[in-house]
Amino acid sequence: MLLNYFKIVTLFSRDFLKLVLVAILIASPVAWYAINRWLQDFAYRIEIDWWVFALAILIALLTVSYQSVKAALMNPVRSLRSE
Repeated sequence: MLLNYFKIVTLFSRDFLKLVLVAILIASPVAWYAINRWLQDFAYRIEIDWWVFALAILIALLTVSYQSVKAALMNPVRSLRSE
């Protein structure tokens, strides 16, 4: 039973996670460069650490996983009845 849910979650999330990871790989260097350029103008300058981007990846993965599990556990009869 649990294996079936795992397969459904994997089916739902695989393609979407690929898109999210590609988007993060493209956006992270651009965001890091833009943030560093913007922060250079301040008197009290801070550095942006790598963990900020790792946290963004973690939040994206948790969100996709949560939505996939929620969709896998949902009763399909209920969805069809409301359509």
